[in-house]
Amino acid sequence: MKVTNKPLLQLTDEALRSGRVGLLCNQTSWDFSEGCYLFEQLHRRGRLHRLFMPEHGLFAELQDQEALDSGAFYRCLHLEGVDFVSLYGSSEASLSAPLEKLKDLDAIIIDLQDVGCRYYTFISTVEKLFRSLTEHCLQPEVYILDRPNPAGRQVEGTPISREYASFIGVEGLPHRHGLTFGELCSFLHSRQNAAFPLTIIPYPLDRQYAAPIALPGAGSTYVKTPCAIYPSPNIPSACTCMVYSGQCLLEGTNLSEGRGTTRPFEIFGAPFLQPLHEFNRTHRYSNWNDPPHPLYSAGARLRMLHFIPTFHKHSGAICYGFQLHLTGKPYHSLLHSLRILRILAQFDGFAWREGVYEKGNDKTAIELLAGDALLLDYLHGKASECELRQALAESEAAWIDTVKAFTIYPEELFNISS
Repeated sequence: MKVTNKPLLQLTDEALRSGRVGLLCNQTSWDFSEGCYLFEQLHRRGRLHRLFMPEHGLFAELQDQEALDSGAFYRCLHLEGVDFVSLYGSSEASLSAPLEKLKDLDAIIIDLQDVGCRYYTFISTVEKLFRSLTEHCLQPEVYILDRPNPAGRQVEGTPISREYASFIGVEGLPHRHGLTFGELCSFLHSRQNAAFPLTIIPYPLDRQYAAPIALPGAGSTYVKTPCAIYPSPNIPSACTCMVYSGQCLLEGTNLSEGRGTTRPFEIFGAPFLQPLHEFNRTHRYSNWNDPPHPLYSAGARLRMLHFIPTFHKHSGAICYGFQLHLTGKPYHSLLHSLRILRILAQFDGFAWREGVYEKGNDKTAIELLAGDALLLDYLHGKASECELRQALAESEAAWIDTVKAFTIYPEELFNISS
C-alpha cells in the first residue's frame, strides 16, 4: 500500500495517463474546485472506460435494498463509450464485478463516502471488488480517494463472525469501525493478501471538517470549504452518522427507524407505542432523560413526538416515538439503542422482522445487524448489561489494537465502553 499527497489527476502513473480506467463512485464524487464530477473529468481526458455504481445508484436516487439491474437511464449523461455497471442488482451474483468487467482495466479509482459503520454497504462493495481482483489474479492499479469518517474515531461493537456475515456485515468488522475509508480499504487489502497495487490519496491534515461529508478535489487543488453531499437517501446529516451504529438495529424490528421522514435514524417509533406516557407512570419515572430511567443516556436526550412516515414502515400512519438529540457528551449509540430496543420490545404489538433480509445470508434482520450471540441474548433478556459492557469493551480494545497499524492520520481510535 502506498500513500501519496499528490492529487489524483496530477499523478503521472502510466495506468492513469494512457490506460483504461474504471471508476467506482456515486454523487459524492464531485469536485467543487472544478464544478463537475470526477467521471466527467476522466471522460473528457478519454480515460473513463467503465463506471461502477454501488447500492442506491449513481445519484443516491434509489432507496435501501432497491436493485439497479441496468444503467441504461444514465445515457442522458452523454458519456459516450462508457460502460455502466451496477454492483447492486437483483441477484447475489450482481454484488461482485464479473471477470469480463475487470480484466481489461489498467486502473480502478474508488471515490465513495463511507459513514463509519459496517452496515453501510459501500465497504462491502469494495471488499467484494478486492476479492474478485484477488481470485482472478488481476493487478490493475487501484486508487482510493480518502475522506474523513463522519462518525469519527470512536469504535463501537463486536466483530461480526462468519455465521452472521452478509452484505451488511463484512466478516470481522465491528459495528462502528473508527477508520477512514482509505484506512479500512488498506486493512482489507492486507487481510486478503492482495497482490494488486493500492494507492491511498489522503485528505489534507490541516483542514477541519464541520460538515458530515467532505470531498477532496481530484484536480489541482483541494476544495477549501467543507461541503456536504448526502451519500445515500437516508444519511442526510452528520448527526445521522453519529446515531447510525445503534439505530440501524431498528431495521430488524417493526419499529419505524424514521425512513419516510426528514430525520431518519434520529426519529423512531410506531403506532403501537401510544402508551409511552403510561409506561413512565406505571414505572414511577418522572423524566425520560434523568437517571435511573432505563432509557437515560448522558450523550443523548429523548424527545417524545408523533410523526407520519410518507413511505416505508407505517406509511401514512401516526407513529408515537422519539427523536434523539445529541448532547455533545460521550455517546455509545450501539449500547443506547440496544437498551432502547430491549425496553420497547415489551410493548404489545412489537415484533422482530421475519424472513430473509439481505443477500448472502438467510438469517433474520436483527441477527445480521446485531451479528453477535451475546448482543442477541441481551436484546431477548438473556444477558445482563454488565456482561454486554464487558464484551463491548474487550472487543473494541482488540479491534483498535488490530487496525492501529493501518491508520494514516494522527487522531487515535478510542472506545468508551469501559
